[in-house]
Amino acid sequence: MPYSVMPTPSQGGSRSPAVSAVGLHKSYGDKTVLNGIDLRIPAGSVFALLGPNGAGKTTVVKILSTLITADAGDLRVDGHDLATDPHAVRAAIGVTGQFSAVDGLITGEENMLLMADLHHLTRDEGRRTAAELLERFDLTDAAEKPASTYSGGMRRRLDIAMTLVGDPRVIFLDEPTTGLDPRSRHSMWRIIRELVSGGVTVFLTTQYLEEADQLADRIAVLDDGRIAAEGTAEELKRLIPGGHVRLRFSDPSAYRSAALALREAPRDDDALTLRIPSDGTQRALRSVLERLDAAGIEADELTVHTPDLDDVFFALTGGTDLPSKEAVR
Repeated sequence: MPYSVMPTPSQGGSRSPAVSAVGLHKSYGDKTVLNGIDLRIPAGSVFALLGPNGAGKTTVVKILSTLITADAGDLRVDGHDLATDPHAVRAAIGVTGQFSAVDGLITGEENMLLMADLHHLTRDEGRRTAAELLERFDLTDAAEKPASTYSGGMRRRLDIAMTLVGDPRVIFLDEPTTGLDPRSRHSMWRIIRELVSGGVTVFLTTQYLEEADQLADRIAVLDDGRIAAEGTAEELKRLIPGGHVRLRFSDPSAYRSAALALREAPRDDDALTLRIPSDGTQRALRSVLERLDAAGIEADELTVHTPDLDDVFFALTGGTDLPSKEAVR
C-alpha cells in the first residue's frame, strides 16, 4: 500500500489547485505506464515528481501539457479541463523539456522573437517582451550571438525565457538541469524560486534528489505506474526508519557508562559512539537528553541523523536506477 501524507492547511490543501489529476491512466498496448495517478498541486508552489527511469514521469508531463492524451482520468490545469478545453490549457502553460527547444542556428534574440510570433504578439510587444526577458535572465550581452555558442546553462536560461513569453501561470520543467554544472544548476534554482515568488506554479521532474529537497513544496515518488508516496521532503523522510541520535565520547569510561545506561543503543567501541533510534522530532531529542541527564552522562558530541531523500527513494522504489548519491532519474 502506498505511503500517503495529506497536505495541511498551511500547505495549501484548501486552495484551488493549479494542477489536479484524479484516476490518471495511460497504457501503450499491453504495458500500463500510469495506473491511477492522483495529484493536487496548489497554485504558486513547486511540485516535484521523482521516480526511476521508465516510471512514467515524462508521460505525466506530456499528458498534462496536452502533448499526448490520457486513456482515463479527470485532469485539470489552471481550472481548465484537458479533455474539453485543451486550447485554454495550452494558453495557460509553458513547457521546458529534457532537451532544449532553442534553435542554435539563430541568435538568442531571434529565438525570443520567434516565440513572440508564435504567441501572436505584435512586433513592438514581441521586441519589448524579448528585451525584458533577456535582461531578466542575464542574456542581454549574448542576445545577438548564435545560440549555438551558448553554454549549457545559458541555453537552459534561454529555454525558460522563451517559455515565459506567453506569460504562463503553470510551467512544466522536465529535468531542466540535466547535464548542467553545479554553478549553472544553482542559477537555475534561483530562477525557479523567482518564478514561484511571482505566483507561477512549477511542476518539476528531476534526476537530482537535492534539487527536489531544495525547491519543492511537495514531492511525489512515482514507481511502477503509481504514486508510492507524496508529502513534503521532511514528511517523506520521516516515513523511512533509520533516524537516530549519535553520541560521541572522548573519555572511554564515560562511553562505557553511557553504554550501560543506554543498553538498547548500538555501539561502536572503536569510535566510542552510540546510536539511539530516533524519528528526529524535538520530543524524541528531549527524551534522549533527559535520559542522559538522569544518568549523569555528558557526551562530547551529539548529532541528529534523519533519513534523506536517497533513503526514501531506495525504500520506495527498491533502489532501482540510482546512478549516484546525488542523482536519480
